[in-house]
Amino acid sequence: METDSEPYVRLASLRQLHQAMAAMNSARSLADTLQTVADGAVDALGYELACVNLVRPDNNLVVAAFSGNAAAEALITGRVGSRDSWERRLSMGEAWGDLIFIPHTEGWVLDDDDVPQWYTDGPAPRFEDEWHPSDRLFAPMYAPGPQGGETCGELIGVLSVDRPRNGRLPGAWGREALQMYAFQAAIAISNARLRSNMQRALVRLEREQQALRASEESFRQAFEYAPSGMAVAELGGDQHGRILRTNDALCRLLGRPASAMRRYSFSDLVHPEDIGTLLRTSAEGGRAELRLARRDGTYLWVSLRNSVVADAADGPRFLLTHVEDIEERKRRELHLAHRASHDSLTGLPNSAELRARLSARLCRQRPQGVLPAAVADSLAAFESFEPFDSQDAAHGPPAFDRGHDFDFPPEAETFEGYDHHVHAVAPDEGRDDGAKGLAVLFCDLDGFKSINDRFGHNAGDAVLIEVARRLSAGVRDGDTVARLGGDEFVILANGLGRADAQDLAVRLRNEIIQPIRAEGRAVRVGASFGIGWAHCGMTADEVLKSADERMYVEKRSRPKQHRRAG
Repeated sequence: METDSEPYVRLASLRQLHQAMAAMNSARSLADTLQTVADGAVDALGYELACVNLVRPDNNLVVAAFSGNAAAEALITGRVGSRDSWERRLSMGEAWGDLIFIPHTEGWVLDDDDVPQWYTDGPAPRFEDEWHPSDRLFAPMYAPGPQGGETCGELIGVLSVDRPRNGRLPGAWGREALQMYAFQAAIAISNARLRSNMQRALVRLEREQQALRASEESFRQAFEYAPSGMAVAELGGDQHGRILRTNDALCRLLGRPASAMRRYSFSDLVHPEDIGTLLRTSAEGGRAELRLARRDGTYLWVSLRNSVVADAADGPRFLLTHVEDIEERKRRELHLAHRASHDSLTGLPNSAELRARLSARLCRQRPQGVLPAAVADSLAAFESFEPFDSQDAAHGPPAFDRGHDFDFPPEAETFEGYDHHVHAVAPDEGRDDGAKGLAVLFCDLDGFKSINDRFGHNAGDAVLIEVARRLSAGVRDGDTVARLGGDEFVILANGLGRADAQDLAVRLRNEIIQPIRAEGRAVRVGASFGIGWAHCGMTADEVLKSADERMYVEKRSRPKQHRRAG
């Protein structure tokens, strides 16, 4: 282009400019595009030197590409000029359209700023339009406007050119060509930057997908090969709790194949008594201990721990359920609880368990209009007792004088909020009105001490075990047979009238007096029964004391020689 004269431009020069623009738009990377822009200014626009200054994220400009002089390229490539210095340069000098020309007569003002530069000094121009070595020509490059037109957007860089090959200041055509070239360079750089950002985003996405795949694989392996059971279930909606996925450990634990497990929800497998615990755990997350059904119909105690997880940031939520077999621990706990509440010899509920069951049926409030007949009867019976003397030494004083501790903790007898409580009421004595109540039968064995003394404690234990078996066999399901200690037993039988309770006592006595095999010999014991009635408004202490007093009255009412035979 240096030989072109205005207004005539050679077709070869236009073709050369077109090829330079095509090259910078087909570069493969942002770095290649920037270098192509600099090379095109030298090859197609007729300048000896060209430099591309690119705006960085911090708004300062870095020398990103240089063309025309290897020594100058090595000197300034990569150096940074502040945005303030560049703004001062672009605001001074002569405006040639979008170009900025700063003549050598004004450029000395810029000698001390921080913009990287390569200019040299020289003699004064010999003619009016001769290029001076200290002249500066800048072509600002602006991002395309919002509609992609010629409206300028933000500054993305500055193209600096120097030393026209014809030695003259560019004319109208040269200025127009440089301005058009800068405009197309801005588009190419913007597109290259977008491609670069897209490539980085694709690389980052691929890395994230690889990390996600690795994470999913890690979860799959941890899920599938976990030593304890795991399941993924739906959370919320119509299919809440439906099992979506299970691991091998859970399938083995419940004896069900994975394909069958997907037909169930945990609510289908849980024990009916534990459904409330499951629903609370599913709704709130956390953990619970409950029973799950196995394929063979048995139930297994498990610790079930739920975690709420999301498939993605805004994706569906699921329940990740960890299921651990605690059958052995539960068996030990139940065994310990049974030992704490049951007699170790006979297996019957012990004194503490008896008191708890009796207290659960009583409240402090007495039904209106109902007199505590059981208390009155007990007190009357007590007043009729003969004084205790040495002839009764074999049987001892009444139970409430023999050190029985029937005192209950206050909290065990405090029942508030009995909106649906059915008061325990004693049937009236001497009147068959069909009233039913909770009968308390106090049983004391007659002649048991002599068996212990004559044949030893092993024989005595065998007698107690057999008596316990006979008492348990002689009552209904739901009735309680408990051992207070020694040779004393108590039976709680609900829904009996007075005649029913008397019949029950006779039947149980007849069972007890039958011969018992103990230590290879047949022995016999008798039994004395006292019948008391549990009545709301009484304490458990008063109920048991009433039955014990009546048992003592019954024992004293029979001749001593007949007591062992019943």
